[in-house]
Amino acid sequence: MSRSEQLTRALDALDRAFAAEEPFPVTGCLFCYGEQDLAELSGPLHLIPDDLVSSAAAEVPSHWDDFPRLYRRLVPRIIRPVVTGRFHVDEELIASRLTQAGWTTWDAPLADALRGVWTAWWQATLDIHPSPVPIRATLSLITVATDSLRPWLDRWAVTHGPAADAHLADLVDDVMFEFEITDLRMGFYDEYHATAELLGWLLTDVRDRVTDARLDDPYLLEHLRTTQHPN
Repeated sequence: MSRSEQLTRALDALDRAFAAEEPFPVTGCLFCYGEQDLAELSGPLHLIPDDLVSSAAAEVPSHWDDFPRLYRRLVPRIIRPVVTGRFHVDEELIASRLTQAGWTTWDAPLADALRGVWTAWWQATLDIHPSPVPIRATLSLITVATDSLRPWLDRWAVTHGPAADAHLADLVDDVMFEFEITDLRMGFYDEYHATAELLGWLLTDVRDRVTDARLDDPYLLEHLRTTQHPN
């Protein structure tokens, strides 16, 4: 089974897991959302207009009287277009909203289905270049959502091939612009400080797979040393 087929299966499993989430009367800010909007959000999931799903997915939690429940119910309408590059909301914002919704505390079938998507999406991304979602956005979303970066880097380190290496070159070129790597934060609210883990990984685990000479700058080595051993 190809990686893309595994991702499709994971997304289908997500749909099945969240199908048990029943509609409920959605209430919230009537200044930003009209009665019709709230009625549609309270109705069948598949009938909610795409633009309303996008708006609700990006909205601050305080706009809703029961934000976690609403976000949980909308997950299938959010995640599938996100991982396929068809959702017009910043990926890091989606990660931050999922964290605010407490997705890891949801019932096990729901949280496990999301974890399955993260794993399948990451592997599918590494296997094709270009990918529907840029590599940095994908890595940022799953890192912030899972509050962990190293497992995804470890998977990348053992995934070889033209696509994985091309993504690596893209990421390095991105984070090395104006040496952003020295203070790299992920998440819409900069929740995850990724510098120490990512820089260490780039300078050790995969250094032989990157031809970017900027990684040889002595400043980076010194920055990594002081980051890992601040005293």
